Amino acid sequence: MPTPGFPPHTLDDEGSPIWLDELAAEDPNHTLHVVRGLDPAAALEVLGAKPQWFQACELPDARPDEWTSLPGAALGAEPGSSATLLAGRVGEWTFVYDDFGATDHDSTEALSADGRAAATSMFSINADASLTYAVDGKQLAWINVDDLDLAEDLPGMPAELRAAFTAAGVVEFDYLEPGDPDYAIAMRAACALAGLACTLDDLRRIPLLVTPLG
Repeated sequence: MPTPGFPPHTLDDEGSPIWLDELAAEDPNHTLHVVRGLDPAAALEVLGAKPQWFQACELPDARPDEWTSLPGAALGAEPGSSATLLAGRVGEWTFVYDDFGATDHDSTEALSADGRAAATSMFSINADASLTYAVDGKQLAWINVDDLDLAEDLPGMPAELRAAFTAAGVVEFDYLEPGDPDYAIAMRAACALAGLACTLDDLRRIPLLVTPLG
């Protein structure tokens, strides 16, 4: 598993960042936003959440069922009722996890406004995987994993994003040709960009906010 940016025990068997796998419902349809230089509450507001609904979050030990994410369980949300957003900050970077995939790439430019950098990675229940990267309110890259050719596409990426995809590496499966990107590569790249090569226990040690999207 040549994924140089991820220490042992930070990825699951499918190459997904372990903390995302443990947050998500069993068959995830979810979005991860990362932004440098914006605090978690402000990032949630950019994504359309209402400040009066924000609350400090302690994640439960386990999901109550296969349809509920850990953030949804923390909020007491009914499965399928609405998106639950979980936000926290690690170093300079804030992440927002959307357990329903209700937010998308349309928010990346707004997150990156005023000189910031941001990325949005999406993974659907149908294994559609993509990543958008923006700086200072301008989209610089949109990557559909189905069309990604690392040998051809890496040299043309912005330097910061190229480093993130290099750190993400590739996970080899029998159904892929050697060197072809796997479907979790965009989530790994977003996590590598934001320094989120971590475990769920690591995140339990930092302040977290949880909110319904509405």
